[in-house]
This record gives sequence, C-alpha cells and structure tokens, in this order.
Amino acid sequence: MTGREIQQRLKGGDPLFGSLIVSPSPRWPAMVAGCGLDFVFIDTEHIALDRAQLSWMCQTYAALGLPPLVRIPSPDPYQACMVLDGGAAGVIAPYVESVAEVRAIRGAVKFRPLKGAKLSSALAAPEDMEPSLRNLWRKHNADKLFIINIESQPALDRLDELLAVPDLDAVLIGPHDLSCSLGLPEEYDHPRFLEACGTIFRKARAAGVGAGIHFWGNLEQQSRWFELGANLLIHSADITLFEKHLKLELSEIKRAAGVVGEPLSQLAIETVV
Repeated sequence: MTGREIQQRLKGGDPLFGSLIVSPSPRWPAMVAGCGLDFVFIDTEHIALDRAQLSWMCQTYAALGLPPLVRIPSPDPYQACMVLDGGAAGVIAPYVESVAEVRAIRGAVKFRPLKGAKLSSALAAPEDMEPSLRNLWRKHNADKLFIINIESQPALDRLDELLAVPDLDAVLIGPHDLSCSLGLPEEYDHPRFLEACGTIFRKARAAGVGAGIHFWGNLEQQSRWFELGANLLIHSADITLFEKHLKLELSEIKRAAGVVGEPLSQLAIETVV
C-alpha cells in the first residue's frame, strides 16, 4: 500500500489497520510485513528513537508496502518536515488544540519545502503562486498524510474549526490524554468518553476526513470504535503484544511442567487482544 492509497481509503470510509512499532530491530520489518497491516505507526513523542533509526525504519517499512505514519513530539512544523525528509509517509501531530497549529502542520506536510514568508503567502493564496512552484509542491507532497491527534476537551470544543482546515487527511483520538482531559482518567467504557469519541468520529467522517483511534483493549472494545464511526484503527503495539503473548505461553508451559502460578484462565482473559 502507498500513502496515496491510504488517503483514498480514508476518504472513501474503508477501514484501515495499523499497529505501533517500538522496536528498531532490523529483523522486525519482515516479520511485521506478514501480519496483515495496512500501515505502521511510529511514535517519537513517547518512544526514544534517534533520527537515523527513525529514517531507517521509515524507509524499510515503506519499501515493504507499509507506509509509516510518524507522530512527532509536538505540533511543530520543523519536526514535521524532518520526519518527512527521513522517509515518513505522513505526520501525526499530537495534542492539537488550535486552528493555528493545524495550519502550521498543513504547511509543513502539504507545502514542503516552502518555509517562512513564502509559505505564509502560499497558504494565504495558493492560486497566486508561480505555476512551476505550485506544481512542484503539489507533486512533491501529493501522497503525504496530514493527521492530527484529538486529545483534549479544547480540541473537542473546536473540532468543527479544526476539521475545516483544508487538506486534513484524518484525525486520531489519543484515548489516554482525552480521558484525562475529560476528567475520566482511563475510564474508556464511560458513557461520556464514548460519546466524545462518537462525536469526533461522526463529525470527521461527515467532513470527508478519516477518523481513528490508537487502542490496546480487548476485541469487543476494538470493534466498538467501528460501530461508533471510526475507519482507522491503530491496534496495540509490538511490545504490548509481546508481553501479553509471552505471559500466556509461559503460563501454559509452567502449567504443563507442574509449576504453580497464576491461573491460566485469568491470564487468558487479560491477554485477549
């Protein structure tokens, strides 16, 4: 899959599936490529990855047909340009709360390599740009994905304004931060949290923008997001899935060896993904 194909599927409402990849191991991409994902999510906001590691990961996953979507540490247009230069198929800007932040990321992703006053004039009146320059940045950035995290009550309050910024490909809920902002920390089954998610999904889809969430819960919880209107799911993370399945298999082995441990039935319940 390519970035352009992801854009088309997001606009068409077709579901897309990814997972958070933490490991920079060179053995990892070939294994991940056989798992049925449409894209990979690489998080530089919370994960310690240097620039060379990140570029290697982006270019390797892209070569395997898994476009890498990279979350930058903050909604900073210069960081957005950096990860795109390194091979990212798209940028996810975290904790966006203002139209100005969304416009700045739009300029970095969709008008690259323009900067400074030239970028400001292009954003204000793209039709006035020199034709050769306009053709350059359109061709250069046609398949780059522009995604923002919706993670707070202020972002929810301004959602209509944020969605009105041109060229936005998708919004992505950060459930932990959103639940905390709503005063419902980690209460992912709370009716008010679910209502907020449904509102985000519904408004985004009505605006022709993809709508998704990064979540790590059980299968019933994961399916619920699609019932609420999402068409983009980042399921769990490589390190989380490793932990869960290692616990489950070790429990089975220990039980067979007669080692007393935590009941398998309880572990099995906890590790459903």
